[in-house]
Amino acid sequence: MALDMSWERNLHTWIRGWISHRIGRAWASEFLDVRHLLFAFCDHHEPLWNSVDDAQGRARMKTWADGYPALARNFRDADGLPPRHTFFFPGEQYRPEFLEPLAKLAGAGLGEVELHLHHEGDTRESLRPQLEQSLRLFAEHGHLARDPDGRLRYAFIHGDWALANGRHDGRACGVDDEIPLLFETGCYADFTFPSAPDESQPNIVNRIYWPVGDLSRARAYEQGEPARVGHMREDRILMIEGPLALHLRATRVPLRIENACITSNDPATPSRVRRWAVENIHVAGRPEWVFVKVHTHGSPEPEAVSLLGEGGQKLHQALTGIFNDGKDWVLHYVTAREMYNIAVAAMEGRSGNPAQYRDYRLPPPPAAG
Repeated sequence: MALDMSWERNLHTWIRGWISHRIGRAWASEFLDVRHLLFAFCDHHEPLWNSVDDAQGRARMKTWADGYPALARNFRDADGLPPRHTFFFPGEQYRPEFLEPLAKLAGAGLGEVELHLHHEGDTRESLRPQLEQSLRLFAEHGHLARDPDGRLRYAFIHGDWALANGRHDGRACGVDDEIPLLFETGCYADFTFPSAPDESQPNIVNRIYWPVGDLSRARAYEQGEPARVGHMREDRILMIEGPLALHLRATRVPLRIENACITSNDPATPSRVRRWAVENIHVAGRPEWVFVKVHTHGSPEPEAVSLLGEGGQKLHQALTGIFNDGKDWVLHYVTAREMYNIAVAAMEGRSGNPAQYRDYRLPPPPAAG
């Protein structure tokens, strides 16, 4: 059986966590009632990817502004909603003409914008103004949720996966205590992981959890307390992971790392979609609400062609065809914010149809109102 087991694939960072997850799943009681699939598509949306000029960046944004409504109108979840895309936009690539098309998509009910940030060699003192400036600029276009007192709240994905100085060489970050800083600036949840096969991948796999211990240390996300019914924390960000697994397949290389990344070379298939659900990510005590968060880099042309064309069609055909029969499964397209709200509702003991908790804690951003 062929599988690259070298350290370069960094299996050592997460394989024990995955095995532990599999053992726990095997011992868990089978849930026999209807289950709800909460599907969030998180896009590291970088219009200037590969250092292209602004003109090409604008063309990439237009492709999505035109193409995503055309794709989404063909599909509906159990609530009658179209696919809802979360654009994690890189703060360092801000241009007004990039954020405005995304505001129109949000206004059409097709998604929301959250913060993605690449940074290097920072301290908390140098990183804070970068975060605050990005939040202010995004808010000028009606993006990001607000607390009742008007404070901006946001979800986060770290550029180059290096959350909390997660690389051993210290590149692509520099800030050991990034997790507390994110919370201080209004972050409610991190959606960076899984990042395998990157070395930043934590040993906690397929879980919604609270980071615990000394949160000022590098890779503070390596220790966590599972989110569970009856226990809610208000003093730190929530970690929401997507599915990660070793997946058997009938090919020349029969084992693959399934890390919930959708690309033009590795599009969604019914088999992959089923695998994401099988990993059964949920708030402990609420197994009937299954959280599936996938990711992509949707802006470059080959990815956009796939995601807005045949690849996207097959993804949503699989989701609506397999997970929306109303008997075994009910499908809900959610944004990152809605996924967080539903997780909070679960922790606070809510049950039933999770769709009623889309805006449970944080309301929609003005652009989506």
